[in-house]
Amino acid sequence: MSYYEEKDLARFGEIGAFRQDLADKFFDYYTAATGTDGALSKREKALIALALAHAKQCPYCIDAYTTQCLEAGADPEQMTEAMHVAAAMEAGMALVHGVQMHNALKKQGAM
Repeated sequence: MSYYEEKDLARFGEIGAFRQDLADKFFDYYTAATGTDGALSKREKALIALALAHAKQCPYCIDAYTTQCLEAGADPEQMTEAMHVAAAMEAGMALVHGVQMHNALKKQGAM
């Protein structure tokens, strides 16, 4: 048994159980941002979402956007590359904070 149950993804609509008006607003926004071609194609948007799903480590989103990527015409190589872009970005964001450590070291006279 896992904390994340695959069957729970299908229950996402239940987020409106106590405030359907807010859930409706979210789903309208979500659909407008992700569900149509615009300056970015649905395929590009799905690849971005899949990369972010990995960075944020959301198993539900990984499942959903793996499917959406395939349905939008992305191939496994593109999906894998998107995942690596997200991982590289996260690594860079963590490492750039090393400058803050250097600043602290300088203040302490250790550098």
